[in-house]
Amino acid sequence: MLPNPYKNAMIYEDKKLYACLANEPIVEGHTVVVWKNKVTDLHLLSGKDYEYLMDKVNDVRSAMLKALKVEKIYLVYTDEVKQVHWHLVPRYRKKGFKNFTHKPGKIKNFLLDDKIRACLNIKK
Repeated sequence: MLPNPYKNAMIYEDKKLYACLANEPIVEGHTVVVWKNKVTDLHLLSGKDYEYLMDKVNDVRSAMLKALKVEKIYLVYTDEVKQVHWHLVPRYRKKGFKNFTHKPGKIKNFLLDDKIRACLNIKK
């Protein structure tokens, strides 16, 4: 199971999912979008739920692009924890897989969630 997010790192939350700054980011602004119900893999979501999830991932991604002033946000899906979630990783100076060679750290800037949230345009 994924660790509980820090309350002051929450970007968005509704009945189905939440988006927050990663507890152990590999770069500043690294965000996760987590499906709340216990679902172990994307293919187990209904088509409707998959579309909903991806729409919210795209909304958060768009807000991150604007708030962080980066050209790219990498979308990374892994299933090691057996819980559907996406990592949204801003690309700063390093490109490609070099972005993922950083050792995870701790959140240093809790103001980023406010900055991203301010750019979020989610239709409920």
